[in-house]
Amino acid sequence: MPWEVDFVNEGFVRIEGAFSAAVAAECRDALWEQLPESRDEPDSWHRPVARLDYQAGGCFDASVNTEALREAFDALVGAGRWLPRRDVGTFAIRFPSSEEPGDDGWHIDASFPPLDPAKQSDPFAWRVNVASRGRCLLILMLFSDVGEDDAPTRLRRGSHLATARLLAPYGEDGLTMMAASRRAAELTASHDVALATGRAGDVYLCHPFLVHAAQAQTAGRPRFLAQPPLHPVGWIEGSLDIDAGTAPVETAIRSALA
Repeated sequence: MPWEVDFVNEGFVRIEGAFSAAVAAECRDALWEQLPESRDEPDSWHRPVARLDYQAGGCFDASVNTEALREAFDALVGAGRWLPRRDVGTFAIRFPSSEEPGDDGWHIDASFPPLDPAKQSDPFAWRVNVASRGRCLLILMLFSDVGEDDAPTRLRRGSHLATARLLAPYGEDGLTMMAASRRAAELTASHDVALATGRAGDVYLCHPFLVHAAQAQTAGRPRFLAQPPLHPVGWIEGSLDIDAGTAPVETAIRSALA
């Protein structure tokens, strides 16, 4: 499929209407109930970003387990090689604000624990390696309409290829999120940037090495986004078989190293 080629070359694809707008609206209703901010009182929107922990069950389960997403996961990772999501991960809800969000730096996501167990609670000490141990995909789920002024996630086209080459010399241990993000951001500073815009129910499936960044909300409405990983089967110990696998997520890594 052409979009699978786009995934290998660009590092991401958008699945339009991966879940319904009605399910997205039901999820927003559930999220508003957990927020101290009031949906109908913009004067209560004092902070630039609110984060809510893992959301599961009901509409959230329905959003991430659609036939469209299952087929896309199979196409990009391989049938039987990924674990179904039991939740949609954490939410980043961005409110219109002139205040700096403080979380908008370019980075890649880590996927397995620190070498030192004492540092496990430090997210910046988590690690990533060239085989992408512990992560098949980064999933960006739009639970509200996202235009160019709605704090769309920024995606550096093709940056996953540079990240693969960066990680290759470090073998199974890889690098910490902090070290890998800093160096990957420097290496890809000249890459073209795409914006993860779309309608509520659209989903971006990103290569785990894609360099990306948040940004401040400048429109007059909150933006709702979930960002779960997709884990491989056996994700705690396992890695992608980049030497033998034929799935696009592996093909991208092999093509970068070649």
